This record gives sequence, C-alpha cells and structure tokens, in this order.
Amino acid sequence: MQASSSLPEPTQSTYPVDPEQAAELARLIQQDRLVTEAMGGLFPEGQPLPPDGQVLDLACGPGGWAMQVAFAHPSVEVIGVDLNAGVIDYAHVQARSRGLTNVAFSVMDIRQPLAFADASFDLINGRFLFSFMGPADWAALLSECRRLLKPGGIIRLTETEGPLTTSPATERLFALGYAALKRAGQSFSPDGNHIGITPVLPRLLRRAGFTEVHLYASAAEWSSETPLHYAFFKDEMVALDLSLPFLVRIGMGSEEGLRQLYQQAIAEMQADDFCAIWTWLTVWGRQPT
Repeated sequence: MQASSSLPEPTQSTYPVDPEQAAELARLIQQDRLVTEAMGGLFPEGQPLPPDGQVLDLACGPGGWAMQVAFAHPSVEVIGVDLNAGVIDYAHVQARSRGLTNVAFSVMDIRQPLAFADASFDLINGRFLFSFMGPADWAALLSECRRLLKPGGIIRLTETEGPLTTSPATERLFALGYAALKRAGQSFSPDGNHIGITPVLPRLLRRAGFTEVHLYASAAEWSSETPLHYAFFKDEMVALDLSLPFLVRIGMGSEEGLRQLYQQAIAEMQADDFCAIWTWLTVWGRQPT
C-alpha cells in the first residue's frame, strides 16, 4: 500500500513537546514497548488480521507498534503515518536496520485527509491521540477512517486519563497538565480536571457509523516495590520535565515554581511508600459491510 504523491500540507503541531528532542524520542520508544507489553500484546482484544492484510497506524511516532506488527505478521503490510518528519526518518532507519520490508512510514497529518485510496485497510490503529487532538478534530478523523477501512475492517483506539499516584506533587503536576490541555482547547473535560477522552470515545465511534463497538480496559501497577516501577518512573520523569515549558507557555505557573514542584515529584515517586497505577481503555469498532 503506497501513499499518494499529492499530500496535504501538514498543519502546525499541537503536541505539547518537540518529539525530535533526543530525550522525548527515547521516551516514546521505551513507552511504546512498555505500554504494549502491559496491555497484553499487540492485539489483546483478539482482533484477527487477515493474511496479506493492510494495517494503518495513526500518529505512529517512532514506529514501535507498527514494526512489532510487521515482525509478528510477515504477510501483513503496515504503514505508519506521523506529522513529524524527523520521527518518521527515525522509523524508516529502524525498519531497514531490522530488515522489515513489510512496513513503511510517511509524513502525514491525521487531522487532514490522508493520501490513501478508499477501502485500503483492514485495521486502523491509534494510541494516545488525545495528546494533540482537539474535540473538533475527532469527527473528521473518524470519518476519514470510515473512508479508508474495507467493509468489515476494524478501527481500534487506545486512550487514557493518565496515571494515578499517591504522590501529591506528581498529582499536582498531572492536574496542571490536564488544565493546560483544557486551556489549549485539547480536552473533552468539562472542567479541566481530567483529559476526558475515555468517556466519549465509544460514542464518537458509534456516531461515526462504526458498529459492534467494544471496550477493553488494561492497567499496569508501577508502585515502588514492583518490577515496572523504574521504567514507568523514568517515563514520567522525562515526560514531566519536557512538559514544563508547555505549562509555562499556557500560563499554569512560573518556571521556578513548576521546577520546584517537579523536583518534589521526583523525590516522592522514589519513596518506599509510593504507589501508582496507569490504566488504558481500548475502544474498537467495525466498518459496516
């Protein structure tokens, strides 16, 4: 499956940090693997992939999920698309270095029409699109997915309301982040106290015309004494650090005050009595036949 040569001009990124920063790129690579494993695999809900099927990964980032699918299903062709050219270049290099010939990557903005023919894909995947999608963007994206899916094809989207912890400073930073997304127009929350995507996602799929809409919840514990603690702590340490300029820009606090709160959060997340869990919701539906 090749993309058309006439691609729409990408619009400005609304992702809170620059994904080409070395620290963010490394974090996304590690997070992709962690979340896939914690969820129970590539398709823990049990969706089958037809032989010689076509899969599209929306906002694929460094391409970890797409490459894992390509490796696990050699007869399937996978395409990952992302707005950021540097991240797509990285994914290209990684795929070639691993000898994966059944995966390709293209620079595309999923908030615009995608350069693929109608009924091109058997499955469309997306994960954590809340990080840059505004409420007004979802209807157009899901309509585009309807156009791109073959009859009977599947759309599966995984979103989150963020981790829950016993660290007061960490919870305060999370709350500021959710409020900043609300202020930036990238939240379904009525009051900015959470992200708000998981309650509305099933209805969004149904209203877009998808049928057989199902939910699959998964979770990972990363409390201080658990095997996943350090990996998820490192993920949050980098994510919170890189998000501080976004919080300052949106007006959620001073750089000095937020940096002090961040240092307190780092200390609390390493305490012996720290407890944390991160939950995800996968919603999937079927293209009518």
